Amino acid sequence: MTAILPVSIESQPFYPSADGQPVAETYDHLYALLTTLEVLKQYLADRQATVLANQFLYYAQGFPKLRVAPDVMVIFDVAPGGRDNYKIWEEGQVPAVIFEMTSFGTKGQDEIFKKTLYEQLGVKEYWLFDPKSEWVEQQLRGYRLRGETYEAIQDSRSEPLQLRLVLEGRLIGFYREDTGEKLLIPDELAEALQLEVAARQQAEERAEQERQRAEQERQRAEQERQRAEQAQLQIEQLKARLRTLGVDDPDTLQ
Repeated sequence: MTAILPVSIESQPFYPSADGQPVAETYDHLYALLTTLEVLKQYLADRQATVLANQFLYYAQGFPKLRVAPDVMVIFDVAPGGRDNYKIWEEGQVPAVIFEMTSFGTKGQDEIFKKTLYEQLGVKEYWLFDPKSEWVEQQLRGYRLRGETYEAIQDSRSEPLQLRLVLEGRLIGFYREDTGEKLLIPDELAEALQLEVAARQQAEERAEQERQRAEQERQRAEQERQRAEQAQLQIEQLKARLRTLGVDDPDTLQ
């Protein structure tokens, strides 16, 4: 595992947060990166964890040039929220899972240099996703740390994340192992929200219609009660009039 080297306070090296390079090589790579970031952020929102994308990962204190910028990295047991960069010696945790959106142009870096570096740092899982199917067989390849060496992942599941990974076009689909539920991407979340809002509106409309029907029934019942009272009053008035005419017991009249 790569040693984290100490540095004296006096030197105060500068650790940049940007290098002026594009975030991703193509739209497909950018979309896969941002979608993976948002899905995992939502999934881990209530956990003591953070998900970062294209931020510098500094792994040797005092050596700012020793850095790498994973496309997406998940770190557990750290304060939630974003960072401009990530320094292992300050946070005290190595990323648990890293995703690289790879291409033929980055194949050497991703498959050799980064794989070796992440293995030495102790990153538990390393996933290569090839959205354009340029060189990775079946688009997705994962490595899991066993001891100090990476082994190929055969079951397309992430142990640290407790998620199953499924190819869905040019994106990775993530499914919970405990429930089988899919983690929705932003577009799917927006659609689900629209459906939820529409269902709620329909439920509110039905409830309002039921309320109106109940109010109409109440009003009809009140009108019937008033008509019955009016009829009874008229009967009593008629009986009283008959008595004035000498009919002692109007109720016996047929």
